[in-house]
Amino acid sequence: MLNCPFRPLFLPALALAPLAVHPEFQNQGIGSRLVGEGLARCRNLGHKIVVVVGHPEFYPRFGFTSARAKGLEAPFPVPDEAFMVTKLVPRALDGVSGMIVYPAPFEGV
Repeated sequence: MLNCPFRPLFLPALALAPLAVHPEFQNQGIGSRLVGEGLARCRNLGHKIVVVVGHPEFYPRFGFTSARAKGLEAPFPVPDEAFMVTKLVPRALDGVSGMIVYPAPFEGV
């Protein structure tokens, strides 16, 4: 047991799952509408933070930025440019840092 002056703090966050649109229907705004609507619903439900491992040219348009630059780490190897986070409410990431912990069913995926 470590003698630590603090105890771990767990802050709830959501992880955006992989998104794909069949090639026949790409470039019609479907993916953008799905992400935009999903983030709006998350915000309306009171969620504050969303992380994603995804395409670095797609997700920034929704406010996603480098998660590592915000002090967050992934529990698995992932390129910096693909590991992103966005806040759904102002200041939600202020003072937040540490390891993202995914639910048990995602372990080993």
